[in-house]
Amino acid sequence: MSAAMAEAAAAEAWRKFICRPCGLMYDEELGDPDSGLAPGTRFEDIPDDWECPICGVKKTDFEPYNAREAAPALKLPVLRQRKPGIVIVGAGVAGWAVAEAVRALNASTPIALVTGCDGVVYNKPELSVALARGRTPASLSREAGSSIAERLGVRLLTDTIAVGISNFRRELRTTRGTIAYSHLVLAHGARPASLPSLPASLCWSINHLTAWSGLYKQLAEGAKSIAIVGAGMVGCELAEDFARAGHSVTLLDRDTAPLAALLPEPASARIQRGLRALGVQFVGQVMVAGVVGGADGRKQIATACGQAFDVDIVVAATGLVTESRLARNAGLAFHQGVAVDPATLRTSAPHIYALGDCISLDGRPCRFIEPIAKQAETIAQDILELGHAGYSHAQPVIRLKTKSAPVMLHGTPHAEATWRTLRDDATTLVMEQWRGGERTSTLSI
Repeated sequence: MSAAMAEAAAAEAWRKFICRPCGLMYDEELGDPDSGLAPGTRFEDIPDDWECPICGVKKTDFEPYNAREAAPALKLPVLRQRKPGIVIVGAGVAGWAVAEAVRALNASTPIALVTGCDGVVYNKPELSVALARGRTPASLSREAGSSIAERLGVRLLTDTIAVGISNFRRELRTTRGTIAYSHLVLAHGARPASLPSLPASLCWSINHLTAWSGLYKQLAEGAKSIAIVGAGMVGCELAEDFARAGHSVTLLDRDTAPLAALLPEPASARIQRGLRALGVQFVGQVMVAGVVGGADGRKQIATACGQAFDVDIVVAATGLVTESRLARNAGLAFHQGVAVDPATLRTSAPHIYALGDCISLDGRPCRFIEPIAKQAETIAQDILELGHAGYSHAQPVIRLKTKSAPVMLHGTPHAEATWRTLRDDATTLVMEQWRGGERTSTLSI
């Protein structure tokens, strides 16, 4: 960009645009150098074929991001407030989305948000591609929890754990006391699945910014040997990200190929070849029996079949589970997640809602970023007793953020259905899955 262009651009305020599916923020002032967009590139000047570097959608799926002005501070007492309001458990994308949606419709309803962390807002899908994009923990943080709480007039209770729910009394018990509510929203997400063979004291699980920040410090010390246990979506994305950053990566999985449980063999094979070209060693059909730490800080992995791996860092990418303690304590229906009504997102208890990673719809977990905004809008409208069409869930497009073999999957694959190959050449693989004369999903790499 020339000096004259830069001066002209600076005369107009820089704008921000947010990706609706994944939450990535495009800042005109910063641009996106990794995608060839220099700092100062206006959104309208971005080529139409530009793709979101995180989820792959086009610029038409971005919308202007306009942060709200700070609302008047609501001086709500922490305990047993006289006028109960909306209490939200969880300060991730889902929790803040509900607060935003309520404030867009009502400026005075009391809102309290309870979180075990500091409430910082960040784009979670970026964690698995952060190194390759040169992102630091500080640059991943979009806004401090205290700042967004001030903007929305929300009482933010950080470092506070929800320990119980009284449906009859409409009270949430926390480590800082009891909070009365008119409506309760569960947005506490899902946690990494814990396995006895992968002790948390020796293995990283990258499910939030705090954990990634700790791992980032270790990786910044220099090239490391890393073993990733689990070759699902997150495991494959992390493997590529670490390898591109100069680390030695071994990817372990119980299946014969990466993502074998989700994708057909030709697709899994392409992913494996792409990772191999980056130097990632894939070892399939292994079960980790245990991990022990050495005096030098290195980790030794033993498998059930007798193999051994000696590495600097172990990362567990073995999937997510929804913590059931809070829901079961309240007597809520729970089926692989907090069961909610598909149209209203109400739980089985009156005045309690749930959304995001912690819910299940028709017995299936719903762990996608894209639907959260619509879920939050539905909950806000229902709580405020406004007429609404109801939430209608549509299976989001699944995108694997591996540049070596980018995957786009539409629909839900079925184990008993048949895959048909439409194209399979050196550059592209296109397949469709059919069941009972109906196309259920399409796949492209």
